[in-house]
Amino acid sequence: MASLLDVRNLSVSFGRNPAVDGVSFTLAERETLGLVGESGCGKSTTALALMRLTHHARIEGEARFGERDLMRLDDGAMRRVRGSEIAMIFQDPGTALHPLIRVGEQVADVMRAQLGISAAEARARALELFRKVGIAAPEQRLRAYPHELSGGMCQRVMIAAAIACSPRLLLADEPTTALDVTVQAQILELIREVSSEAGMSVILITHDLGVVAGMTDRVAVMYAGRIVETAATDRLFAQPMHPYSRGLLGAVPKLDGGWDEELTTIPGTVQGAALQGGCRFAPRCPLAGDMCRRDPPLEEIAEGHFVACWKAR
Repeated sequence: MASLLDVRNLSVSFGRNPAVDGVSFTLAERETLGLVGESGCGKSTTALALMRLTHHARIEGEARFGERDLMRLDDGAMRRVRGSEIAMIFQDPGTALHPLIRVGEQVADVMRAQLGISAAEARARALELFRKVGIAAPEQRLRAYPHELSGGMCQRVMIAAAIACSPRLLLADEPTTALDVTVQAQILELIREVSSEAGMSVILITHDLGVVAGMTDRVAVMYAGRIVETAATDRLFAQPMHPYSRGLLGAVPKLDGGWDEELTTIPGTVQGAALQGGCRFAPRCPLAGDMCRRDPPLEEIAEGHFVACWKAR
């Protein structure tokens, strides 16, 4: 399968502290990759770096999108890529949408800027997009301000803006955060439908492994700014090899578990792990030993299954 995105040794630093440190992964055409891990592991920063929206950060490495390296494009070329070829659904639509501009205008402005169409045509397309993403009374909602819409409705507006120019790659950063369970399911199904219909590749960023199980082809598990395991989704769920991946899966309640089921917990926090030497998960790992004082490389232990752990060999 042809590669659409090839990220190599991507690092993002704010001051002396690396938020993302040597991340590498590929994404094929029409593939959905889940990027998972707890808060603070670098998932959102990775996506923002790909969009070149990490202002005041030092970025190193490559992100080849087709024949171009996104990290080397000038500002003008990158502006032309955003929205038209790579689009992003941000984590909080309440802050991503401009509070003083009607939502219909915000979606229309994306198309006017990237496609060069007239205001009337952009408005007509925005109305069509509102219908496509399931916004009730779309003619009325076009003139609404963000504060007049529910969280789920604002997220649908964000999706409409993201797919307005038929991008090849969609970055979905925690797209169901703060939404109730029913609305979450609707939003995820909508993302699945529009990406499949348009043939888009998707990077789905989440801490919810239930979302990953039903939405992705492959999963990359991040910890402290690095990818520690990546595999096909069904393989990772059936045979997780990294202790962190096992901990995440063990913390998910089982459908057949009883009320007294004891869930796995991972002691400690991710903060500060990037500043220590050796394996970054070692201070929280039940299997840590002397060898973990050395930093384990991400190596292929089975076809398509990569793990950064000395104990997995």
